[in-house]
Amino acid sequence: METFDVIVVGGGHAGVEAALAAHRLGVDAALFTLNMDTVGRMPCSPSIGGLAKSHLVKEIDALGGIMAEVADETAIAYRLLNTKKGPAVRATRTQNDRRRYETAVKKRVEEAGIHVRQTRVDGIEVLDGRVVGVRDRYSQCFGARAVIITAGTFLSGLIHIGRMRQPAGRSGEEASYELAQGLRSLGLTLGRHKTGTPPRLHRDTIDLTALERQDPQQGCMALGFDSPGTALAQVPCYLTRTTERTHAVIRENILLSPLYSGDITGTPARYCPSLEDKVMRFGGRQGHQVIIEPEGLETSEVYASGLGNSLPIELQWEIVRSVPGLERAEIIRPAYAIEYEYVHPTQLLRTLETKRVRGLYLAGQVNGTSGYEEAAGQGIMAGINAARSVRGEPPFVLDRSQAYIAVMVDDLVTRGTSEPYRMFTSRSEYRLMLRETNALFRLSGVALELGLIDRDRHERVRAVMEEVVSLRRHLAATSVVIPADLPEFPPTRGSDQERISLERLLKRPGATLEGFRRHGLVPRAHPLAELEAEVEVKYEGYIDRQRKEVARLRELERMRIPVDLDYSLVQGLSNELKQRLAEVRPETFAQAALVEGMTPAGLQAVQLAVRIMEDTGGVLSPS
Repeated sequence: METFDVIVVGGGHAGVEAALAAHRLGVDAALFTLNMDTVGRMPCSPSIGGLAKSHLVKEIDALGGIMAEVADETAIAYRLLNTKKGPAVRATRTQNDRRRYETAVKKRVEEAGIHVRQTRVDGIEVLDGRVVGVRDRYSQCFGARAVIITAGTFLSGLIHIGRMRQPAGRSGEEASYELAQGLRSLGLTLGRHKTGTPPRLHRDTIDLTALERQDPQQGCMALGFDSPGTALAQVPCYLTRTTERTHAVIRENILLSPLYSGDITGTPARYCPSLEDKVMRFGGRQGHQVIIEPEGLETSEVYASGLGNSLPIELQWEIVRSVPGLERAEIIRPAYAIEYEYVHPTQLLRTLETKRVRGLYLAGQVNGTSGYEEAAGQGIMAGINAARSVRGEPPFVLDRSQAYIAVMVDDLVTRGTSEPYRMFTSRSEYRLMLRETNALFRLSGVALELGLIDRDRHERVRAVMEEVVSLRRHLAATSVVIPADLPEFPPTRGSDQERISLERLLKRPGATLEGFRRHGLVPRAHPLAELEAEVEVKYEGYIDRQRKEVARLRELERMRIPVDLDYSLVQGLSNELKQRLAEVRPETFAQAALVEGMTPAGLQAVQLAVRIMEDTGGVLSPS
């Protein structure tokens, strides 16, 4: 019997990051996948990053993960989003060559020396409440000290196109019903979610001249700190909109949609509705946006974002050809919906280990999330914790003030999710401190301490941080006279001229470091250092307030809650809250504060109960 320290089941974004993280921490890691040719596959949009998601990508990069550098290596377009808004919500997005991305991911897995096995895992082997390995479809057993399940949409996956239903994890790939049953047999409660993907069209059958061209943006920073950027040609996307004819086709045939006929029982995501949902819920709009995204440089296949539906194929042709510019478009691959099972994430610890089975970790869509970036962020955390467990080291948990990854994990294990979970900047109460551009500064020290990155990389990050400090000192120490030195800035009302430091001037609307540089007033620095120095100055008051809130959070994070606290005996809690607390079993008061329905009075009641337990040697009696 083959034996490994850590076995990762599933070769998607979560599985790859999990296996590589475990390997970097020095344990013997294996990756089990249904198909070695689909490792790192992008089954939906061929893109990485975007609103809030790029924050996750940068954090994965800071922790030594590969998603950012592979995205840069295979990027065929960059865009910087939300440029008119504050720095906390700005985001980078890459359009990627799908095939190159998969090839680059697989190459890194193979070069790392991770053991890859092509087989279907049907069960988890458990002894005395601890995982000891997995069993595959051939009844072969493989030993492991920790197992990470990253099954994506494959758990009891079922594809819908009209009334046609087909068991599958993705189009053309078998599903895993046996593993879902195996997880249930361990006592885990599973739910059902639904997602989908739009049709792929033949680019040469589209009238691109009738569409609005969206060119890549120039000068965007790479996602990865060590990435040189992309050497690939940059290509445009194209925009169009649905029409009243599109909407009429859907309305007239809505009962042929499995979502509306009742065939689909899984819960869809509100924030990413299908075209049927858009038409039925927002029918008054004058068209819905459709984005034609290239799938790669050596293929004519394009991704029709915005046309995702699960209607019969003959209706899909009508829908596509009702859109301006797509009147003669040919469908290469039809759109479809897929429903699948996931494990309710409140059954997990913040390490992503299950509460029922020690050594069993879950990451990605199996935890009820949606998106490559969310999956990869969970994968790297599960890989780190599985490896540390194998090595007999304490668990690694980030708090909400450190990373969006922590916000996501906290939300999942404390609050759960009734629909596919997607990261938004609004989910973070400390979003001004958790910017895309400072992920390296927030997490590089932690990554070095864990052994995820080497000292050379950490020193290069530190050098950029020192440039931030140097720039801020220069701004504070350098003063100018306005408007004499900078004619674009008027002096304070009531005076002809004013002497002011560059630091104070930078706080004014319209003032930028780039503008100061044009006047020869500031030295050039690393682009990240310039961004961070400017943000720190402009938002100094807000950031200081958030730092005080973080200090209060960390005080709550240090206050542990006994694992054996009997919430049914805690006075002052509603029965509903007692039930939720007993299910989640928060480890700290910071986590308890996130439980749905928790109030300041409820938190005080739990604190009192913990004090009583401490005073009575662990005994909490009904009063």
